[in-house]
Amino acid sequence: MSSTPIADHAFLSDRHSCALVDRAGSVVWLCFPRFDGPSVFAALLDDDAGHWSVQPEAEWTATRRYAGRSLALETTFRTTGGELVLTDALGLGPDNDGHRLGTDVPHVLVRRLVCTSGEVDVLVDYRPRPEYGLIVPLLSEVDGGVAARGGADWLVLTLPGEVALHSGRATARLRLRAGDVVHLALQRSTLGDAVAAHVWSQDELAELLDRTLASWDSWCELHQSYDGPWADLVHLSGRVLQGLSYQPSGAVVAAGTTSLPEGVGGERNWDYRYAWVRDASFTMEALWVAACPDEAEDFFAFMTTAGAGGIGPDASLQIMFGVGGEHDLSERTLEHLRGWRDSRPVRVGNGAWNQQQVDVYGELLGAAARLADQLPALDDETRWFLAACADTAAVRWRDRDQGIWEVRGEPQHFLYSKVMCWVALDRAIALAPQLRCEDRVEEWAKAREEIADAVLQQGWSEEAGAFTQYFGSTALDASNLMLPIVGFLPADDPRMLATIDAIAERLTDERGLVYRYRTEEGVDGLAGEEGTFLLCTFWLAQALALSGQVDRARTVFEAAAAFVNDLGLLSEEVDADTGELLGNVPQAFSHIGLVNAAWAIDQAQRARR
Repeated sequence: MSSTPIADHAFLSDRHSCALVDRAGSVVWLCFPRFDGPSVFAALLDDDAGHWSVQPEAEWTATRRYAGRSLALETTFRTTGGELVLTDALGLGPDNDGHRLGTDVPHVLVRRLVCTSGEVDVLVDYRPRPEYGLIVPLLSEVDGGVAARGGADWLVLTLPGEVALHSGRATARLRLRAGDVVHLALQRSTLGDAVAAHVWSQDELAELLDRTLASWDSWCELHQSYDGPWADLVHLSGRVLQGLSYQPSGAVVAAGTTSLPEGVGGERNWDYRYAWVRDASFTMEALWVAACPDEAEDFFAFMTTAGAGGIGPDASLQIMFGVGGEHDLSERTLEHLRGWRDSRPVRVGNGAWNQQQVDVYGELLGAAARLADQLPALDDETRWFLAACADTAAVRWRDRDQGIWEVRGEPQHFLYSKVMCWVALDRAIALAPQLRCEDRVEEWAKAREEIADAVLQQGWSEEAGAFTQYFGSTALDASNLMLPIVGFLPADDPRMLATIDAIAERLTDERGLVYRYRTEEGVDGLAGEEGTFLLCTFWLAQALALSGQVDRARTVFEAAAAFVNDLGLLSEEVDADTGELLGNVPQAFSHIGLVNAAWAIDQAQRARR
């Protein structure tokens, strides 16, 4: 089984799929040609499920960083004999500058080896295992590389020099001296593709990597405008969120991986490689400062296309979709995979796809309102879709649901879900002229008032001294930190201040990191425990900033931001005992929380000055 710490992995993206590379230069996760497609390498979840390693033969030490303003990884290996710089990237297509980032990509993982001093012998170990490790492909030498046949994949590895093949594995030793540059590459195609995977020339791969770096830089030039505190982390988070978007459709995935656990050895292992309405809407809001019309329009076009078939007062909006808009995301277990640190089951698909979660209307309309200036001319279908979301929220807010945390226990009247239905109606009223729905404002306003009354009367607990998880409960839930963030109540309202303090005191670990809720109270229907939730900790920082408690906000922010890895990446949770990152990586929620909290603290500091 894989036991490499989650924090040791780097993230590569071409806005179609992603790869994870560990500190030792091994690609341990790669799904071609989509985020939610079957893996080619999955050593992340089982040592026998495939990898591609490139590292010095001699004992080495390594440092790493992202090259420039990109998601291309630069790892520097140092040995007693010399120094090697390995640059890894998922290649971008021609004419990928600016808003076209990720258009018509070649589905190539390119790896540049540069010997910068001395002499280094490099070992290459290539073990493709398509279909999540089920297939051991037939490997054969071709001029300049290795071809692999097996299942639906036609894989071609560009690898100059002598290669040894045995048992679905290719190995090679490359001797590099100071000044030597060698490019390796892996391309994937299927039998039906117009252009088959092939061996690339060294000049072609050099051009591919150079234009990939240039394309990321041009995107950053348009988008990376934030200049407040923690700017480097905010900018990296922006690139990560862009890297989690699927260019062909405008979808945004929740994370790049599946089944990295919320607790080591536990069952809280989920597939996050899909487009949640909630997560994607939050992503668009986090990118609001730099969001451009093309990207906002792509996202809402995707949501309209994917969700319009099942929306209305008598039907709930599906809460998540495949990156191409697919609805059926039925969950299954991959019994042959042992899981990261023996954390089973390993799942693909996600059973939450057919849950009812009524908060999604608020997140979607909240993003539309925030991005209204980027959406000056909504088409008729999108106007209809957004209005239908408001109409549905006006009716379905009364329902029990599984809530933001997708509990697998009994549905409840979750407070957060009610508040987000209030948000849906509040934002729809503001957008009414754009939606051409002025005639529905009175009806929406009436429903909004009913929701507010219900939340204030049934969501507050004198016993808990706070707003609680669901009506009639005394349990705390970190999602209630969103009440001031979405404008339901001012952050300095006495009830809100009491809720913030209750969460800070009773729902945190010794480091000050915030739990979503207490799992021992049994609301989620699952066994075992989980770590503290980074998004919730950033929410606490944001709520404190909004309430004017800027110094406390900075302290909480820095407690959470301290858990970024050496590249600035975050997963979902932190193990309360060990301080290790837990959960799928990189996690959009965590990076969204970081961006929004930094922005809120910056605004609060400016206001105080």
